[in-house]
Parts: sequence; C-alpha cells; structure tokens
Amino acid sequence: MKLKDIALLNLRRRKAKAAFLLAGLLVGVTTVVTLMTLVQALSEDITDKLDKFGANILIVPKTENLSLTYGGLSLGGVSFEMEEIQQEQLKGIATIRNAANVAALGPVVLGVIEVKDRRVLLSGVDFEATKTLKPWWKIRGEIPIGDQVLLGAEASETLGLNTGDSFVSSGRELTVTGIMEPTGSQDDQLVFTPIATAQGILGKEGRISMAEVAALCKDCPIEEMVRQISEVLPGAKVMGIQQVVKGRMETLSQFRKLTFGVSTVVIFVGSLVVLVTMMGSVRERTREIGIFRAIGFRRSHIIRIVLLEAAIVSALAGILGYFGGLVTTKATLPFFTESVDVALHADPIMGIGAIVLSVTLGLAASIYPALLAARLDPNEALRAL
Repeated sequence: MKLKDIALLNLRRRKAKAAFLLAGLLVGVTTVVTLMTLVQALSEDITDKLDKFGANILIVPKTENLSLTYGGLSLGGVSFEMEEIQQEQLKGIATIRNAANVAALGPVVLGVIEVKDRRVLLSGVDFEATKTLKPWWKIRGEIPIGDQVLLGAEASETLGLNTGDSFVSSGRELTVTGIMEPTGSQDDQLVFTPIATAQGILGKEGRISMAEVAALCKDCPIEEMVRQISEVLPGAKVMGIQQVVKGRMETLSQFRKLTFGVSTVVIFVGSLVVLVTMMGSVRERTREIGIFRAIGFRRSHIIRIVLLEAAIVSALAGILGYFGGLVTTKATLPFFTESVDVALHADPIMGIGAIVLSVTLGLAASIYPALLAARLDPNEALRAL
C-alpha cells in the first residue's frame, strides 16, 4: 500500500476531522479570494468613473499674470487678453511617448461678446471631444454646428433665449440649438459654439485660449505626461490637476491596504484552525502511528502521510474557495457600488494562486504536528494498546 493510499484512507475514516479542516481552510481562502476579486472589480469601476470626470491636464499660455477659475477648477488664472496658443501646435501631443494614454484633447477659445446689450463669455469648443472631457453635460436640443450656439442654463435664463431663438453678435446671426442642463459650474453662464465659429467671431483664427486633456491614467504617470507635453509645447504652461489623480491613487491604495490587512488576519486564523485540527488528529492516532513505526515505517514516512493528508484537503479547499469567492463577490458587489455593468472575470492566475495559498497554508500549519507524530516512541504507543 502506498503512502497516498494510507492518507486517503485516514481521511475517509476521520471524515469529521477532514470536514473541519476543509471548512477552516475554505473560509479563509474564500474570504481572501472574495476580497481580492472585490477590490479588483471596485478598482476597475472606480478607475472607469474617474476617467469620466473629464480633463486632468490643462494647457494654458505662459504668463506671469494669472487669474481665473474655469469649469469649477482653480487653475491659478489665465488672462484672455494675452497671446494665445497656436492651435496647430497641439498636433505635437500625438507624438509624445504616452500619446496612447490621451483619451481626448479639447482646444478652447474664449472671449467676450455682446448679446442683447449684455457682455457674456463665448466659449468655442470641440463638441466631439467634450463627450469625453465633459460627460456630465446634458443638452436639451441639438449640438450646434456652424453659426449655432449652445447656452448654459443661467445664460439662457439671463438672456431670455430658448431653443430656436436667434441673436446677432459681431455682425453674425447665431441660432440657439440647445440649452444645457444645470451643471453647478461656470459652464452654466457660458455661450458655447463650435471652435471655428468662435475663432471667426472673436478674430482669433488658428489660435486658442487653452486646451483640456483627458488622460487614461490608471497606470500612466501624470507628471511624466505633463513633462512630455511641455517639451512639445514650449510656449505653453502644462498643468496636471492633481486632485483627480491623487484621489484616484489614494482610493485604490486604501482598498489594497484593507485587502492585505484583512487577508493577513484571515490567513493567520486559518493557520491556527489547521494547526489545532492536525494536532488533535495526531493525538487520536497515537496507537496507529506506533503500529506503523513497529512494522518498519520510518519517521519520514509518518511525516509524509500527515503532510499528504493536509495537502489533499488544502488543494480541495483552494479549488472550492476560489469558486466560492467568485460567487460571494458577485452576491456582495451590489452593496459596494451602484454600477450595474461591473464585470467579474474568472482570473486563472488568481485561481492558481488560491490553490497555492491553500496548500502552502495547510502544509505550513501541519509541519509541527507531522514532526510531533514522527517523534512518537513506538514502544510508548504500543503500550496504549
């Protein structure tokens, strides 16, 4: 009879002990897999949401006289009467090393116009880029093209203009095609139009006041991207909006720390369960081990039998724990996020890791009981018969 057959027979004979050992490891592995999978899913969800917050890099003209808050972001200021950036220069951003991380680039031209004897701020934007840069915009009506404009909620109310109305500014008749839902930002007070139209009205053809960049920065360094963009735009000041990036990194870091902390505690508790269970099993099998030693089994054989039992139960616990963790994560995920499209992926690496963790944990906690069993004096064990 081989050692593995003896180990399997022992597990069958002592089903209660094996079940208790399996349960202890199963709870530990399931908890760790659940936490790891939950953090991975939430991290992806948080990253997707933060990527939708809009621009996290701003490009403004260099100047020593700065004073502006735009879009709810304190930029340290920009004077619109200064020399603007040449729009053609923005093409250089496509040549930087991290160009693949640029999700959207939105040039903006700003200037003051007269509307119904009121001075308002006209903003020329790339409406295609704003879908990524300002995903929170909700428009009643249509996106403007040509000599058409989109009014912020406050601008519409103050000017008394609605969809379909027209007004003349700088000798051009502009038609309102949409009204923006309130955003709670300075956008509510602006008049938006395609950038080419705004440049023509303001006499700033080929020039822009600033540019907004949305960077996919889960793994890319904002500071490095700022440096790269600064190199291709030497006449501009490039700033990373650190609140977005730091908030993202801190959130992900806190999730990971929580996972590691709880996982460590669970692994420690699981190790104690295995240790206590195997110690009890060894004490119950004193006579059996004495017989094995009396008929010629070496100490190494006894150690291998005990460790084989632990390895078999641990491997089973790792497999069941991995799938149990996925099921538990799927059941608990709605309590941690309101997103309904968060996807859970069966990660083979995590599955292998769960089995390796379980087996390692089981073997490590069984080493002392195995050594204790191997040191039993066969004469003392046989006297108990």
